[in-house]
This record gives sequence, C-alpha cells and structure tokens, in this order.
Amino acid sequence: MLQKVSGFIQSHTLCQPESKILAAVSGGIDSVVLCEVLHKLKYNFAIAHCNFGLRAEDAEADQLFTKKLAKKYDVPFYTENFNTRAFAEQEKLSIQMAARTLRYQWFEQVRQQEGYGYIATAHHSNDTTETILLHLTKGTGIAGLHGIPAKNGNIIRPMLSVSKDDIFEFVTEHRLIWREDVSNETTKYQRNKIRHEVIPVLKEINPNLEETMLHTAERVSHAESIVTAYIGNLRNQSIKEAENATYISLRPLQNATGLPVVLHELLRPFNFSYSVVLELVDALEGISGKQFDSPTHTLVKDRDQLVITTRNLSSFGSIVINEGDEQVEAGNVYFRIKYIDADKYKLNPKPHVAALDAEQLKFPLKLRTWQEGDWFVPLGMNGKKKISDFLIDKKVPANLKSQTLVLVSDQSIAWIVNQRLDNRFKVTDKTQKVVEISLERR
Repeated sequence: MLQKVSGFIQSHTLCQPESKILAAVSGGIDSVVLCEVLHKLKYNFAIAHCNFGLRAEDAEADQLFTKKLAKKYDVPFYTENFNTRAFAEQEKLSIQMAARTLRYQWFEQVRQQEGYGYIATAHHSNDTTETILLHLTKGTGIAGLHGIPAKNGNIIRPMLSVSKDDIFEFVTEHRLIWREDVSNETTKYQRNKIRHEVIPVLKEINPNLEETMLHTAERVSHAESIVTAYIGNLRNQSIKEAENATYISLRPLQNATGLPVVLHELLRPFNFSYSVVLELVDALEGISGKQFDSPTHTLVKDRDQLVITTRNLSSFGSIVINEGDEQVEAGNVYFRIKYIDADKYKLNPKPHVAALDAEQLKFPLKLRTWQEGDWFVPLGMNGKKKISDFLIDKKVPANLKSQTLVLVSDQSIAWIVNQRLDNRFKVTDKTQKVVEISLERR
C-alpha cells in the first residue's frame, strides 16, 4: 500500500518530498492510516483536528485521541472547537455542509498562518465511488462525474488510489488503533445510504467497482479538460464584463456543439440551474425581454445577447447623502462624493461620474431606484422627459431598467446614475463649487 500511495503522489504531482503537510485527522480509521502512511514515507506533517460539538463525550474523546496521535508521531497538533449547529442555523445549511464549510475554512487558515504547503485529507477510492453515485442520483454535469480530485488547489488526497479493503489490511498489518464514529453506520445520511445499501448491490455486478469508478473518473477528468478548453474559447468570444452587468453575445454560440451544456457552463458562475438553461435555450428564438432568475442573478434575453445582473442591487432601498459625506455604501457598490472649487475642477465625461452645481442641490440628497412617473430634463435639452421613455429610447434591457438608480434633490431628479445628468444641475460658467458623485464597484 505504501508503494501504491507513493506512486500516486508522484504520478499526480501532489507534493514534493520536502513539502510541509497539514493532515486533516478525525481519529477515524482512514485518517489514522493517512498519518501512518505520511510517517512511513517520511513526510514532514502535522495533525489538525476539528471538534464540531455534535457527539458530546465521543467528540471530546476523539479530540484527546488525535492529540495523543500527534504526540506519538512527535508532530505539531492543531485543534478547534466549533458550534456547528448554531452556524448551520445561521447560514441555513445542513449540518454536514456546515461542518464541511467550517472545517476547510479553518484548515486553510492554519495552513497559511503556520506555513504549510498542503492540506492532506484521507479520501480513498470508495469515497470517489460514493461521490459519483451521489451526484448521478441528484443530477450532475461533467464536473460531477470526475469524483473527488486528487489535487484541488492546496488540498491533496494521497490515498485516492487505495480502497477501504486496502486500509483494513494496512491497520491489521501495522496494528493501528482508531476511533469509530457510530454516525457512519446510520443510513439517515444520503452518503451512508449509498455506502451501505446501494454499493453492495452494485458490487454483486462488478466486484472491482471502486477501481472501475476510479478509472472512469480519470477518463472523465481528461474529457472535462477538453470541454473546458472548448468552453474557454467560446467564453473569450462571447462574454463581456461591464460595470453594471455581464453581456453574453449569442452570435459566437449559434453553431456551438451541445448548446445547452455550453450555456450551462458559461452561466455556472451565476448559479443558473440546468433546468433554467433548458428553458432559456427554448426562448432564444423568441422575442426579447424574457427574464430568468437564479438565486443570485437575473438574466434577460435582449435581442442578440443575454444580459446578466446581480439581484441585490435593486434591493438596497433609499440611500441618503448628507452634506459633507465623502462615501456612502449601497449594496455591492458605493458612491464617492467630492467637493471641489469650480476653478480647480476638470470635467469627467464618463457616465458613472456626475458633476453637479452645488448651489442647485438641496441636501440631504437621496439615491433610489427610479419609479413610474419620474421625469427629468436630459442634459442639453430644455423640455422634460419621463425616465421610462428615456430608458426605452436607450434600449436598456429589462433587468437593467429595474436596477436603474436616480439621484434626487428635493423631489427633483438630478442624475440618472450611469446614464444622463439633469440639465438643471449641470456645471456652468457661473458655478462656484462642484459636487462630484461617482459610482464605484467593489
């Protein structure tokens, strides 16, 4: 087994012989074997243990056991106690997802603070099989079929090439002691249900299931790299990032192979599900204006492009700017305010910057989303115009319309943010002081 693990580390370039490794150790059989393997292979490692506070005395016993394990190997020991239930409730996560989030955040914190090169986990080939089956059951794309990656950033899995049977043989041969987590036996958790009830049936068909799944995952991973290169090329051709939205041109995608998959990959950063993507594909030949939502973003088909905006910009309500304020926060953006003598001011023509005559303003000013019935006098004109008509004339997509902000001075619109200044508030030869307000993104 040592030779198998060593060969796997080298063939996948997981780390170097001189690397400092932080081993994630629960005290269970897998992580105990990981420690022994790292020790036998003469790696410089430390032990990190999480107490999630979920198993009362058993959790305390696990913590003490891993501390003794670190003493046995004469390696540094790091441990942390978490209130996992409170975190799960606060973030609206399952207990398993909450524990995973806390675990990896803390591991990375320790890795950086203490100068370790890698975090090693004790995942093995059975874990890969379980992960692939779990993803298949819930529905997945190509990324869900490569199982657990051998290396993901600073996280390495040296034991992915060994099975649970290999691990049992190893602990017997080396007479290792470990802590048993009784929650691993209950089938109320989805992964355990697959482990105890599904995989045994599949192994009746294929006794070498884990090895087969591992090889399949490797082939899928190579295929994914080909798809990633193809998607990356289309991404460069079609996606344009702007200050207030992301634009995806549909022209480069017209002849794309597997358009639903391509769009799903392009939209993955915006959290659109595959079912929504299928609806979008059906709507591509239809009229403009159709809207689709993800938990975090809104997408609108606008002629020959897709326009994607974040959903939180329009929800921050009114923001007050008091005289003398130099910055105000507004969701995922902020506004910077400067007060400059007119004879020292150089006009900035960019649409995200408004130069206003201070004498015409009445503080406090207010930033809000535009409302039906709002009007202003567009810069360079004398007559008033409804903002709704102005946005139609500008062909602003529906989701950007709903997010359009206005600066209000004593009930009058002084600026359609990022669009047009009101003529009544412009800087003139008579202006003595300029108030410059600029929209900034984080």
